[in-house]
Amino acid sequence: MFSETRYARNGDLRVAYRASPPGERDIVFVPNWFTCCEVVPELTSIQGWIEAMTSLGRLIFFDQPGTGASDPVSPGALPTLEQWSDSITAVLDDLAVAEAVLYAADGAFSAAALFAATHPSRTSALIAVESYADAKTIRSDESIIEAMAASWGTGEIQRAMNPDMPWNEEIRAGWARMERLAASPSTVALMLELVQELDVRAVLPTIRVPTLVMHHGNDQVIVPAMGRYVADNIAGAKYVELPGRNAYHFVEPWHESFQVVHEFLTGHQAEAADDRVLATVLFTDIVGSTRMAAEIGDRNWHALLDAHDAVVRSQLARFRGREVNRTGDGFLATFDGPQRAIRCAMAIRDAVQPLGIEVRAGLHTGECEIRGDDIGGIAVHIGARVSALARANDVLVSSTLHDLVIGSGLEFDDRGNHQLKDVPGEWQLFAVTTG
Repeated sequence: MFSETRYARNGDLRVAYRASPPGERDIVFVPNWFTCCEVVPELTSIQGWIEAMTSLGRLIFFDQPGTGASDPVSPGALPTLEQWSDSITAVLDDLAVAEAVLYAADGAFSAAALFAATHPSRTSALIAVESYADAKTIRSDESIIEAMAASWGTGEIQRAMNPDMPWNEEIRAGWARMERLAASPSTVALMLELVQELDVRAVLPTIRVPTLVMHHGNDQVIVPAMGRYVADNIAGAKYVELPGRNAYHFVEPWHESFQVVHEFLTGHQAEAADDRVLATVLFTDIVGSTRMAAEIGDRNWHALLDAHDAVVRSQLARFRGREVNRTGDGFLATFDGPQRAIRCAMAIRDAVQPLGIEVRAGLHTGECEIRGDDIGGIAVHIGARVSALARANDVLVSSTLHDLVIGSGLEFDDRGNHQLKDVPGEWQLFAVTTG
């Protein structure tokens, strides 16, 4: 979905960026000081938000100088606010974009504010999320900086900043990898000292672009009063306070925040309903189907497929599964109970064996987006990747699903950790043995 990482010139520095396909408008995600655009677009935690935002236009991620895949700054020198603002110009120029929406998250507001004030003709709108104008108003001290540097690279700081975000080992590992590729612990400590001095209060009255300021009402670090100050000092700015504690509006729960952004940019509320549910996804397919079809001929193969399909649908009905679609020689189905999904997969495996067929099955439990009769979302991608690693007669499940059926009587064989294509982090997989 996102382009391969490219580089834009910001003076003598090269700024790394990635962009989704072109859309109705361009939306630049202005980063704070610790991102890696190689990893951020692939993070499991933000896939739903990315899908929603790309419905509004092209989404562009980049890394500020000194972090991520961008050039380091000169030895012994720290990046400047001007360099951070100029990075936005560099990326827009490289993409030949005349103007863009700036989405400034967390500590990125200073750079976005300076750009919007300096280049109003290139800023179609400014969206400030959990923003502050004067970093010294944030409760911080040397011990906090030391604690962040000490835990950097583990992902745990992301959980502390976003206590409402769903959390498991895979999510932690994905954020941990992003941190390590964004900056070293020493760089984090060094940059935080600079960040604490940022103050753009004088810039606010000079911003003359449509501005939306959003804040979570229970954020205990960047408190709502900071966001209200920003809105009060930008002419015509709209302030919206939402329930929640997260520093990020692009991790769960992000839907209400997105609805506000959608209406701000388009003038009307999003038409798509909030149809996201937790479900267990099952993928099945016939092992060696191409070889078998060649051996028995088209007519016999189609008759065998019909028998296979009847068996699968019978078992789906038995275990309350919902057929989503056929996938060539297999099925995609969802279940409202993880244990039922596993037992259905086992029943399908056993029931097709008298037909001379071997199947493999892959399952994962996660949040799915309901799109009419179809489904989408990262959980579906993970289920497909798990299925691709299954062997003949395997019922292979992710660790997420494995943990949800503890105490069910099902037994598993640990198949170790795996990299799933296009899915960040390592995933521990388990094959069902008995139950």
